[in-house]
Amino acid sequence: CRCCWQVLLKSDAPTGDVLLDETLRHIKATETAETVQTWIELLTGETWNPFKLQYQLRNVRERLAKALVEKGILTTEKQNFLLFDMTTHPVSNASEKQRLVKKLQESVLERWVNDPQRMERRTLALLVLAHASDVLENVFASLADDKYDVAMNRTKDLLDMDPEVEAAKAKGTEMIWAVLAAFNK
Repeated sequence: CRCCWQVLLKSDAPTGDVLLDETLRHIKATETAETVQTWIELLTGETWNPFKLQYQLRNVRERLAKALVEKGILTTEKQNFLLFDMTTHPVSNASEKQRLVKKLQESVLERWVNDPQRMERRTLALLVLAHASDVLENVFASLADDKYDVAMNRTKDLLDMDPEVEAAKAKGTEMIWAVLAAFNK
C-alpha cells in the first residue's frame, strides 16, 4: 500500500519554510529510505524507536502554532486548567478560518467534480488533513441538514476510495493518497 511506500527525496532545495527545510534535511540524512507511515510517526514525535529519535522534529505543534501566530491566524493565551496554566492558541483571524471552511464546503457541494483526479490538489489535501485531524464534521456543521448529508456522503465516498488506485491515476497526488492510507490504517 502507499503508506508502506518508501519516501525518496527528489530535491533538497530549500523551500523557505523552516519546518519543511528541516524535514528535507532529515529525509536526506536517513541511511535507508523510510515509509510514509514511519515519517508521519517520526516527524510528529509519535515514535518510541530510540534509533530514530534523531529524525524527530522537535516541538512540532508549538512551532506550527508559533508560525500561525506570526501570520496573525492564531493568538496565544494562558488558560488555567485545574492547578496548571496551559498555553492555548485560539483562532484570532476568524475570516481566514471561514475562508477555508467555505472553500471545503463549496468543493464538495457547488464545485463537486466527483473525480479526485480533477480536484484541486490543495483542496484534496485539506480534506484529507481535516479527516485525519477528526475535524471534518466541524467543517460541515454550519450547513443545512440536507447539504450536510450530501457533503458528508461525498467526502466519505472520496475518503473510502482505494488510495493505491487513485495515486496511480493522478501524478502529483501520490503523497496525499499515501498520507490518507497511513491515517486510515
